[in-house]
Amino acid sequence: MRKAIIGGSVVVVIALVIVGLIVPVVSPPRIWHRTLYGSIIELETPGGPLPFKLSYHQSHTQTNGWVGFIWDIWDEQFDVDVVSPTNNPDDIIVRFPHYDSELVLQKNDDGRMVGEWTKQRGGGTPAVVKAQSGNKLGDTKFQGIEHHGESANFDGRWAVRFESSDDLAIGDFYLIPMDDQILATGTFLTTTGDYRYLSGRVDGNLMRLSTFDGAHAFLFHARMQDDGTIEGDFWSGNWHHETWTAVRDDNAALPDAFEQTSVTDETKLDKLVFKDLDGKPTRVLDLFDDSKSKARVIEIFGSWCPNCSDASRELVLLKAKYGDDLAVVGLAFELTEDFDRSVTQVQRHHEYLGTDWPILIAGLNDKEQATKTLGFLDQVRSYPTLVFLNEHNEVVGVYSGFSGPATGDAYTNQLGRLESLIERMIEE
Repeated sequence: MRKAIIGGSVVVVIALVIVGLIVPVVSPPRIWHRTLYGSIIELETPGGPLPFKLSYHQSHTQTNGWVGFIWDIWDEQFDVDVVSPTNNPDDIIVRFPHYDSELVLQKNDDGRMVGEWTKQRGGGTPAVVKAQSGNKLGDTKFQGIEHHGESANFDGRWAVRFESSDDLAIGDFYLIPMDDQILATGTFLTTTGDYRYLSGRVDGNLMRLSTFDGAHAFLFHARMQDDGTIEGDFWSGNWHHETWTAVRDDNAALPDAFEQTSVTDETKLDKLVFKDLDGKPTRVLDLFDDSKSKARVIEIFGSWCPNCSDASRELVLLKAKYGDDLAVVGLAFELTEDFDRSVTQVQRHHEYLGTDWPILIAGLNDKEQATKTLGFLDQVRSYPTLVFLNEHNEVVGVYSGFSGPATGDAYTNQLGRLESLIERMIEE
């Protein structure tokens, strides 16, 4: 659910975003599971349950097949592949091939589905998070907490400080009274990207928000203080926790994304050579020169990164709009040094998002190492980073981070700025 504020009134706009059908490398039988239909799945974190909703719809790609989707009535909807490895409907796997993760569930003796979400992380060690089925669709994601008196007003824009960062972040939260509940939606904007579509509820002085997209599992707790400030906790899966604070600030703004990262040695661009997906060493600027495009973009990204996926979707739209006048070359910084795995994940990224430009395997996703590998930037601060070149391969702009569709106006304004820059390069 998205909201616009017009003349002081809140207008609620429901947006249902379909972001792609996932087809696994191997296709075991698809299944429809009555126990799980319309269920909330809870991942187990140190901060408590991290809920998301799972449902099913008919698959039109296979006869008598079913495909699942992760769905939150206030958030986005995206298709995932749901299969039964044994043809037993009590065993299912929900796969996210493009993020190299999967949710495996089995029915236990009390009829509840239990299992694990496994995700490949950096360093070659998969993360494993316990999971179980919770309450049914139609209920809120989080169970209510008894409280006395009115609930706190978290609605609005907040200047946020995360414990792990010196940079300002922004929290945009929206409250939706419904029956005897107060539902909440929103996101956090940071200099490196946003925290996706968050949703949950408010009970007294506590607001709980969560999201799950197969790559990230985020849980936020926010506690309103007597002085009107917020003290909060943030958990990412079961491997990261930090605290955060916030003060209400309607004018809070992030630094300009075009001014965060600078070019230190443009001559290093001439020497950028990485392997393509067939293992052939390929010079980046040769790809651009072959395209003869007037506007050129180096996409520094990782297939593991949802913010990068958002940026790639925008580049797909921009390519469709500007055609041969715009060329894109992707430089993939992946989770491991296994070249074959990186190629597989990038190919899945291609299929998932519908990208059609060349992608080169550039290295590990470590930002310090990526900075040294590229050599022409003062620092790789974010995945994604978009480097804009003119037809002479001169850098005309570096855009660090990306505000995805969950950020509303920030997303719209960002797209306008990128279009303006591309059109200026094409017209020159």
